[in-house]
Order: sequence, then structure tokens, then C-alpha cells
Amino acid sequence: MASQHSTGDAPDEHPYSVGFRSGDLVAIAGRLGVSAPGTLVPGGFEAECAQAFANLDEALRSVGAAREDVVKVVAYLTDMADRSRLNAAYREFFPEPRPARSCVGAASLPYGGAVEIEALARVRETPSGSVG
Repeated sequence: MASQHSTGDAPDEHPYSVGFRSGDLVAIAGRLGVSAPGTLVPGGFEAECAQAFANLDEALRSVGAAREDVVKVVAYLTDMADRSRLNAAYREFFPEPRPARSCVGAASLPYGGAVEIEALARVRETPSGSVG
């Protein structure tokens, strides 16, 4: 399969692909809790986290993948005290078995965000042999 990428809503704002697929490998750039380019959702950490995961879902779909295909996640937090709240959202978002995850403390994130989530996925072949 040829490479496939999605630039998202504002390709001129960011010089990278939101999602990039090459064969069965899918890389998703960090997703923030924004509802539109540059607009952080109101409501604090839980709202941002829910929106970041929704944005991750959208980015995965844009390159033919789904959350069940994710094998590794990296989460960036501006406050490591939010790790337990991230864990709760992670358990709700990902079914068992959950992908591997790293959690990294960050001094700051774009738009003043509290959480950013990136992912690596492998799109499994369907029984018919086609990639799905």
C-alpha cells in the first residue's frame, strides 16, 4: 500500500501530517484537547483529555485505522499529578488488552493545553487478506 496521510483542518498552520500511514504502520501526531484549531475546550483536564482522545479517534480514521489498532501511546502532561485522571480516561478509551504507554512530563504544551496524546498503530489484516 502506498503511503497515506491526513493534514487535518489547517495544513498551513502545521508543517506535518496529523496521521501518516505507510503499509500497516500508522503514526498519529500529538492530539490536544482542542475543538477547533487553536481553541482549547473549556472544562479543565477531564474535558481536554476526552477531546484529545476524540481527536485521536478522528486522526486514526483519517488514515484507515481505529483505536483497536493502536499498539503504543505517548501522553504528555504539564502536571504529573494528573496521571491518575489520565489513567481513568485511558481505561475508558482503550479496550483490553490496552496498548503500551509512556507518560512524559512537559513544561508546556501548545495553546496552554494540559495533555497531548500521540499514537503508533498497526493495521491488522482482515481474514480476506485485505488491510482494513
